[in-house]
Amino acid sequence: MEKKRLLICDDEIGIRESLKLILESDYDLDFASNGDEVMEKIKNSRFDGILLDVKMPEKDGLETLQEIKQFSPEMKIIVVTGYKTVEAASKAIKLGAMDYITKPFAEKEVREKVSKI
Repeated sequence: MEKKRLLICDDEIGIRESLKLILESDYDLDFASNGDEVMEKIKNSRFDGILLDVKMPEKDGLETLQEIKQFSPEMKIIVVTGYKTVEAASKAIKLGAMDYITKPFAEKEVREKVSKI
């Protein structure tokens, strides 16, 4: 069976590496460090889902989420936020994210939520 393809976007390399360690055995992964890279990659490749950091320099994750949904309304997106505010997560859900993960994240939570993509 072919692995699902995920795009992980976070401006922090440590977070990208942590998610890679958790998910690489079960998913085909690609990485981006900002919103513009995400848009470039989804226009040129197929992904089953995206893990998208909310807090990034220049264009934040919520702006990027809106752009992704305009380009690919069916894309499954899980936002990753370092802020334990319900506000950012609920705004992301209203904008079309399917779920959210808060940093620091637990491996079990990441696996469980990503399995729904």
